[in-house]
Amino acid sequence: MELRKRIWGWFFFDWASQPYNTLLITFIFAPYVQELIGDGAQAQAAWGFGVGLAGFTIAILAPILGAISDVSGNRLKWIWLFSILYVVGSGMLWFAAPGDFDLYTTLFFFGIGMIGMELATIFTNSMLPDLGSKEEIGRISGNGWAFGYLGGLVALVIMLVLLAENAETGKTLIGISPILGLDAEMREGTRAVGPLTAIWYAVFMIPFFVFVRDPKAARPAKGAVGSALKGLVGTIRNLPRTPSLFAYLSSSMFYRDALNGMYVFGGIYASGVLGWSVVFIGVFGIVAIISGAIFAVVGGRMDQRFGPKPVIIGSILILSFVAVSIIFVSRESVYGIAVAEGSMLPDITFFVFGALIGAAGGVIQAASRTMMVRQANPDRMAEAFGLYALAGKATSFLAPTLIGIVTTMSGSQQIGVSPLIFLFLLGLILLVWVKPEGDPAQWSESSQPSS
Repeated sequence: MELRKRIWGWFFFDWASQPYNTLLITFIFAPYVQELIGDGAQAQAAWGFGVGLAGFTIAILAPILGAISDVSGNRLKWIWLFSILYVVGSGMLWFAAPGDFDLYTTLFFFGIGMIGMELATIFTNSMLPDLGSKEEIGRISGNGWAFGYLGGLVALVIMLVLLAENAETGKTLIGISPILGLDAEMREGTRAVGPLTAIWYAVFMIPFFVFVRDPKAARPAKGAVGSALKGLVGTIRNLPRTPSLFAYLSSSMFYRDALNGMYVFGGIYASGVLGWSVVFIGVFGIVAIISGAIFAVVGGRMDQRFGPKPVIIGSILILSFVAVSIIFVSRESVYGIAVAEGSMLPDITFFVFGALIGAAGGVIQAASRTMMVRQANPDRMAEAFGLYALAGKATSFLAPTLIGIVTTMSGSQQIGVSPLIFLFLLGLILLVWVKPEGDPAQWSESSQPSS
């Protein structure tokens, strides 16, 4: 019973934190920023550079903080700290008002919240091995991801039905004015996405902090930083001696970066290329999230039966297909075939892509963290997930920056997202050198600091 409570408490981090991805990064806030800027290509480029800078910060801090946590213990302390950044960063997005919009201030607070979410995730992910056996954690990870998707879905429905107004009509999805007397003309309903995300996290992290206990006891902090950094340097130097771990970190670096690029630019792309409103993009998000929740559970079962590697490969192939396909969908044509003015075919096609991204994206993220558990030294799990975050963020500036550069050079949002194809293929190729069970024979050696 105690373990079951810990598992459910751990699930609630995914539930609490998912709205940052769902509401802010993809479906509500990013398209709203595009509306304020007015030019789709300019918005896509600015958003790319801003998110890239936040990703660079996460890449620098993640492995260092993970190593310190492994030495000093008390991962919950770090989760508290970064939860504060999450709440402050997201809550301040309320001030992104039309007529008084400051892109740089908005990106600053967006980045603060994103940093809080990503760094807190390092420490919650490092708790996964404590929740079950090696065979069980694939299912647990998949169920947790599905639960998180469900949380994102509920939050998105609340936004669309009660708060987010259409820019032209001032009404929500069900045709009412935003609740709580919010001013539709000042877009207060849509801007409420920031405070809603902050409050949602603060409320639903309560079960996490009540039921989750860190099995690693806190140890004296004296000398922890020096010892942690020494151990981290040793781990990095010894990565070539653990070729499977090295290959996996490299592979995930590229395919996760490409996936994040899809999430970050999906809403902006649909707004700029297809002319979708924030509300319509939100409906698109509902389809993607439902697909993601269903297939995260299915993927978890497949992970438990076949292991994470084939699950990851299959997901990359689906996402690569989508990355190629979205370039050939616009308001004027689908796969090079002209469509009549007002045709819904481009919209329907993009909805199908959204369902595929949701399905494969949920599966690959759940399977990726179970693969990391199999590759990691069990005695340095937080450090391993710090390196995992580093791998995810070391090039996290790459997809947004490349998209920003290619979009700026081409002046086309469609051509601008083409770097995602290259990143997915790199990740797929590097998986060839990943062993399903990692490098256990090298753990004891590679965990020792180099002299």
